[in-house]
Amino acid sequence: MSTQRIVFVGVGGQGNLLASNLLGQAALAAGVQVVVSEIHGMAQRGGVVESAVILGEATSPIVSNAEADVLVSFEPVEALRLLPKANKETLIITNTRPMPPFTVAIGAAPYPPPEESVAYLGKKVKKVVAFDGQALAEEAKNPLSLNMVMLGALFGAAELPIDVKTMKKVIRSQTKKRFAASNVKAFDLGFKAAAAA
Repeated sequence: MSTQRIVFVGVGGQGNLLASNLLGQAALAAGVQVVVSEIHGMAQRGGVVESAVILGEATSPIVSNAEADVLVSFEPVEALRLLPKANKETLIITNTRPMPPFTVAIGAAPYPPPEESVAYLGKKVKKVVAFDGQALAEEAKNPLSLNMVMLGALFGAAELPIDVKTMKKVIRSQTKKRFAASNVKAFDLGFKAAAAA
């Protein structure tokens, strides 16, 4: 199997570390070699949180510039910020609902309209899958399940060596029982949105 480098990025509180850890567990369950690494920003204060999942043989847990096969962004501007990790062949999956960082919230920096960010990304890579993931999380009756929506979108848009059944089994067993059903529903909605894109 060829190595796949997947980078997750988001803002503290969006759950991208949980998404990357669940993907790592699903890879192990599927017998796929995996390395999961995390770069914590100011996770508690709406800072940037980045993680990487490398499927297959890896000599390093770090994804260098132009090495990402897939970039999963929970926030449109974060996709722009991590663009150097992408190359022309990279698949970018992004949530279009803004979660402006602290600097924007206090008026210290401008925030580009999401459609402009998506259009710019589309000029740099072969494929961009962009949709309002937060709306799907709300449709699943669990506003905190954006991470499951984005994980579902990853499975819907990319070819992974892990089957969907294994991934859902891990979601059910490794997330809080009271959210298990809505997490799986959020995953399914993300999968459908990406597969249709």
